[in-house]
Amino acid sequence: MKRVGAVILLLLLLAVIGSALGVIYARQQNRILFGELTLLTHERDDLNTEFGRLELEQATWAETNRIEQVARGQLGMVNPGAAETVVVKR
Repeated sequence: MKRVGAVILLLLLLAVIGSALGVIYARQQNRILFGELTLLTHERDDLNTEFGRLELEQATWAETNRIEQVARGQLGMVNPGAAETVVVKR
């Protein structure tokens, strides 16, 4: 009978130690994953900020006045006069 009690006690002790090691492992994994989450959250925020800046820049470059200014200044384009305009009918 003493032997059975000692075996049960040993099994319970091993279960407690195993459970404690499991908790330690889970907490360490939690710390590691939380650190990665924090880094990824910062990266996401930085990318969202850059995306907003790029959208604003794209809107500025695509503005009609800007396109016309570049067409006139760099490409030497002008609006055609009435004599240069041809209307095509079907």
